Amino acid sequence: MAGRPVKFARMSSQRVIVVGGGAAGFFAAITCAEAAPDAEVTVLERGPQFLSKVRISGGGRCNVTHACFDARELTACYPRGGRALLAPFKNFQARDTVAWFESRGVKLKTEADGRMFPVSDSSQTIIDCLMNAAKAAGVKLRLNCGVEHVAASGTGILSVQPVRDRLEACPTFELTIANKASTPSPPLEERGGGRRPIQINERAPRPGPLPAVRGEGEIMASEMTSCDHLLLATGGCRAAVAGQLAVSLGHTLEPPVPSLFTFHIESPWLRALAGVSVGSVEASVAGVRLRERGPLLVTHWGLSGPVILRLSAWGARALHKFNYQFPLQINWLPQLHAEAIAAELKSRQAAQPARLVVNVPVTPLPSRLWEQLVLAAGIARDTRWAALSRAAQHRLVQQLIRTEFPVTGKSLNKDEFVTCGGVRLGEVNFKTMESKICPGLFFAGELLDIDGITGGFNFQAAWTTGWLAGRAMAARGGYG
Repeated sequence: MAGRPVKFARMSSQRVIVVGGGAAGFFAAITCAEAAPDAEVTVLERGPQFLSKVRISGGGRCNVTHACFDARELTACYPRGGRALLAPFKNFQARDTVAWFESRGVKLKTEADGRMFPVSDSSQTIIDCLMNAAKAAGVKLRLNCGVEHVAASGTGILSVQPVRDRLEACPTFELTIANKASTPSPPLEERGGGRRPIQINERAPRPGPLPAVRGEGEIMASEMTSCDHLLLATGGCRAAVAGQLAVSLGHTLEPPVPSLFTFHIESPWLRALAGVSVGSVEASVAGVRLRERGPLLVTHWGLSGPVILRLSAWGARALHKFNYQFPLQINWLPQLHAEAIAAELKSRQAAQPARLVVNVPVTPLPSRLWEQLVLAAGIARDTRWAALSRAAQHRLVQQLIRTEFPVTGKSLNKDEFVTCGGVRLGEVNFKTMESKICPGLFFAGELLDIDGITGGFNFQAAWTTGWLAGRAMAARGGYG
């Protein structure tokens, strides 16, 4: 599926605008332009650079996807949106992503935990691949272009609606764009005593740019343009306002809340262990059925690592309701039952009675962590195994299987930000990623109410939804 692009019938110079220059937007634009070379495809990015999240992903290495090649298994890694992604993954999944990049000269490697990275270990490799593919396909790329407003206007253009199996009049889309400029601003037009940017209709002869000043050092020019198909791929809604373009076209947003974050814990003895990692623990939040296993990392502010990020993803809404203040329980030895741990302690007491308890950690716990857990169980540093009472042994077992920490807040996972929430999935046709409410409007990526656990799953959702939207827009322009 991900080999040579399929070319559809001539698009009659259809105009496609993609709002958002991230992974989903680029993949959709490339797919559309390769499949329909006569289409005019433009990507508008509000910020100063494209693919900024790709750049920082995976610590700068870019976790492109995950080595999970069964569509149903793949959907189990999405706390929200998994069911909706089942059919899309049957058309374009992780195997197709690998083939897509390798066909363009970028080989991926699989790490022990299933994450897939470019063999270069550099996100720049992925950025260069996407940029080169977009330019080769003739995609127009514009930076510092934020869409301020969009409206659908009926034109009577007839286009085939494959899902509805009938002809339908589709709108064109009128967009108001704010362009950042680097040149000084001339005087603004005066209207009713106020200073406003002049809007320029791109379809009519235009004078030179008439920018407007917005804030210190930020020069803006306003223009209007139109398109036949519009794709919104603006990323996760950190705030509801980020989804207002979709709302203005009739869509509903599920309230956005953070996902994939680390936990703030103020316990002094835990923070003293910053940098210590444990290969496998079980983390849980009582009362909300949140429980995950995986590697744990102690940080200067609390706890992180895959187990915490997964817990935060599955519990995004519940933890938001708690205002990120809740008791977290850690089982440091999830592979052992309490009885097995008690037996291990008795064995050490018999075999090494003269040694200090703090100096004989239970495998596989790091020695520094073991020492702090012993002290947290109320056992003095100079206690020897021979002097360890039955009550003290019981306290230590309980500490090992159920250390409780009060979580007092959260932090983003490095510079990455994933949200749950976004455009309601029932309002989107997941065969084409087209809106069920506004024909000609498409969605891709994190603007949808879809989010995955850590490990490349959010990028895979971006590649898949972008690919489907790109093909659908190309196909739509070839008929009617």
